[in-house]
Parts: sequence; C-alpha cells; structure tokens
Amino acid sequence: MAETHFSSENRLIKKPKKGLKSTALIVALAGVMIFVLVLSGEFKIPQNSLAQSPTNISETGLFPLVDNNGRIESPFVAVVEAVKNAVVNVSARSKEQQRFHWWQQGSRRSTSSGSGFFFREDGYILTNNHVVSGADKVTVRTSTGYTYDAEVVGTDPQTDLAVLKVEPQEEIVIIPFGNSDEIKVGDWAIAIGNPFPQQGLDRTVTVGVISAKGRSNLRFSSETPYYQDYIQTDASINPGNSGGPLLNLRGEAIGVNAAISSPTGSSVGVGFAIPIDLARAIVPDLITYGKVSRGWLGVWFAPLTQREAKRQGLDEVKGVIIDSVFVNSPADVAGIESGDVIVGFNNHQVENTGQLSVLVSTTKSGQEVPIDIIRDRRKMTLNTIVADRDKSLAKASSRAQIQAADDFDFRVWNGMEIMEFTPEIASVLELETEHDNGIYVRRVYPGSAADRASISRGTIILQVDEVVVRTLKEMEDSIQRLRKSSRAIGLIVQEPDGTIARKVIRR
Repeated sequence: MAETHFSSENRLIKKPKKGLKSTALIVALAGVMIFVLVLSGEFKIPQNSLAQSPTNISETGLFPLVDNNGRIESPFVAVVEAVKNAVVNVSARSKEQQRFHWWQQGSRRSTSSGSGFFFREDGYILTNNHVVSGADKVTVRTSTGYTYDAEVVGTDPQTDLAVLKVEPQEEIVIIPFGNSDEIKVGDWAIAIGNPFPQQGLDRTVTVGVISAKGRSNLRFSSETPYYQDYIQTDASINPGNSGGPLLNLRGEAIGVNAAISSPTGSSVGVGFAIPIDLARAIVPDLITYGKVSRGWLGVWFAPLTQREAKRQGLDEVKGVIIDSVFVNSPADVAGIESGDVIVGFNNHQVENTGQLSVLVSTTKSGQEVPIDIIRDRRKMTLNTIVADRDKSLAKASSRAQIQAADDFDFRVWNGMEIMEFTPEIASVLELETEHDNGIYVRRVYPGSAADRASISRGTIILQVDEVVVRTLKEMEDSIQRLRKSSRAIGLIVQEPDGTIARKVIRR
C-alpha cells in the first residue's frame, strides 16, 4: 500500500530548560498585544474558526483568503462567478461505420460530449478537436439552458483545437485569453468543465496548481496531436472536461483542458492543457480559413543529449540538435548546418524538440526571425525567413519522388519515404525481420500525416487498407486505389522493435 508523506517533517525537538522562561514571556506578551488589538477593533476574529488564517498571502505565504464585505472567502469565488457562464456543454453526433461480416456493413450513431468556452461575444467557442472530430451534428448548451446548433468553423488535429460558432439569442459571457508564457510552476490553476456528462455535472470547478510546463512526447490515442507543449496541472480533469478552460486568478484562460494521464481513466492529478498562447496563434487561421497555415524551417532535429551538450560547452541539457537540413530550405539559406545546436528561436529560449516545433509552426510564413545556435562551442545568431510548411513539403515531396537515394528506388506517400523491402536491402541496412517482403519506411517528414500516425523510420508496412503489400508496384496500386478517398487508411505494420501494430493515416 502506498504511503502518504508530508513534504516537511514534524519532529519533536528537546530544548534546554533555561529557554522555557523566555519563551513563556514572549507568548504572554503576544497574547496581551492580540487582546489589545481585538478591543481596539483593529483585529477582527471571523465567526468561522476555520477562517482565522491571515488574509494577506503576500505577507503570510499561507492559503490565500480575501475579505469580501466582511466575508472571508477564497479568491477562486470571484473568478468562478465572473466566468462560469462562459463555459458550455458540447455534444457531437457522428455516424460510425461497422463491418459485421465480410459481405455486410452497417453504421450506428454515436455521441461524444465535452466542454468549450466563449471567447468572443459574437458566439465563437473554443474547444478540442477530438470533441468534435468526425461529427455531422454539433450542439452547444449554455448555462442558461439555451441549446444551439453549432457550426464547426475550423479544426486542427495537430494541436487538438477547434473553433465553433453559434448565433446567440442571449447575452454572452466571454473568457479573455491570458498569457500562458508568463505562468510559473506552482501558480494557482482553476479548471471548469463538464465531467462525466452522463451524470449532468455541468460547470464543475476544480482547483490546483501548475505542476509543469512544456510537456511533450505524450501519447494518448491514435489522435495524439503532433504539436505538444502542454501545461500540466493537478486541478482535477476528468472525461468530459475536454475543451474547458484552465484559468488564472485574474479569470483569464491560460489553457484549454485536453487530456489526462491515468491508469483508471479518471483523474489522478495528472492533467494536461494546451497553452492559450498556442491557441492564440492559430485561432485567427481557423476562423478565416478553417485550417492552419504553419511555418517551416526545413530541418530534421533530435533531442539534445548530455554528451553533446557537454561537448558544445553548455551548462544545461537544453536545446535541439540538427540532424539534417533540407536543401534550399530557410534553414539552409540561413547557414544552419547538421550538428548545430539551436538554443534560441525568435527570442525564445529553446528547451526541447516539442517546444521548438510549436515555436516554428506558429510563426507566420514570410516572417524573419533570429535563431541562436551553438557550433563548435561558439554561439552565433543567424536570421532566416520562415516558409509555409505545406507548400514547402509539397515541393520537397515532388523532388523526392523523382530522385534516388542510397542506390534504392523509393516513393513519398503521406509524408514518409518508402522503399521496397527485400532480403538484399535488409542485408545492406543490417536489419532482421521475420518478413521477407514489405514496404520499408526510410524517413518520416515532421508534421506529416505519417508522423501524426506515430509511424517512425524503420517501420515495415505489411498491409494497406486490409490488402497485403509486398512490392512497390503493389503499394502504388493501393495508393492509386485510395487516391480519391478522403477517409482514414488503416495500416498493419511491423514496428522497429519487431512488434506488429495497427496505424491509422488521417489526411
């Protein structure tokens, strides 16, 4: 059984008896002073004995309390009263395809529920993409009981954000965006949402602290977003809270609650919210275009290792090491080279790969930014003009499709370079596998559909949409067959560690 420990020790300490008299005298004097203050009216004792703590956190460091017209209450009360009516229930109905037998298919309706909040008075609502993904009907219910049909204005699976729009018939309360970059670990955090919606627990309030910042490389499901820079909080988040706001003590949204890490499926104090600064960067695109235009630097990068940090003379293992650079990319034009360590991007200190991905992707195409690098133990700043990611990757894919590499023929499909896997190739690549044929993934482009499906270099594709593929010709036939289809594509693969898994490509 797990033990619970206080963070500070309570120990009995024996003191010299000669100090007892002086201690008693101090206590007596303190009692007299408090008695005088009470008589003078300068020190008021609340009726509730639990509220006898001092009320000025800046002076005491204790739990914060505020005096509201003589009533001692927590500062969370004012925040909740100001913003709770901005939080809404989101219900998404979708049609799921089911295969009962090989000759018979059917469908059924399913409904998912989550949360959201108004951020504009004209009816715009922010929520999670996974709350409304695949829905053919979305409804929103407000705190007053009004129910609206909602338009899905824009979605972004790569950050797990979505914007909805309703035509309100009532006065709308909004939650302003705060600044998630300014929050510190240990700051108070307030979560409001609709946990366990089948029980009707609307606008539930939970309180905790910011547990960590910059969480990345998390895996939640097949819809795990690519761009991750999560805020971690111990404010209780449960199923149904997705899309609700994470707030500071000013009543500003500092995050959008999105996920939990739990062995039970319910809150164990490890919840994650998407930083509001990330939402602020992409919401205008979602409203205007329905999708997000992303910045592109043109590099493959990897986490900085302790060994490389030491070799480069760095005091901390913070930064990102460049693995390779696209020819004629913004990074290439700026002079960035393989082996460089990026420690700063656009006046932000670079901590890790997840954070850098977010910083680059939320930079507008055409914007010039400074990049701080370490090369051969020397720090230098290079300037580059960020490009449009989708356009740049499309050009790169077109070039790659007509080039050869490593003396093997390969193709590019959904952001991965694929080649025919044969015993000869296995020998050259020094690979061991139980399968003599298949399609080998030799590279995955960051942010691509393959990357979002958690496909990595070294994966061997065995089946595409339930069809076995052994050669590039069979793979090309499958690609051609699926070219006009917009639905998700299921793959059966052998992962680099030898396990067989199912992956889903969503385009």
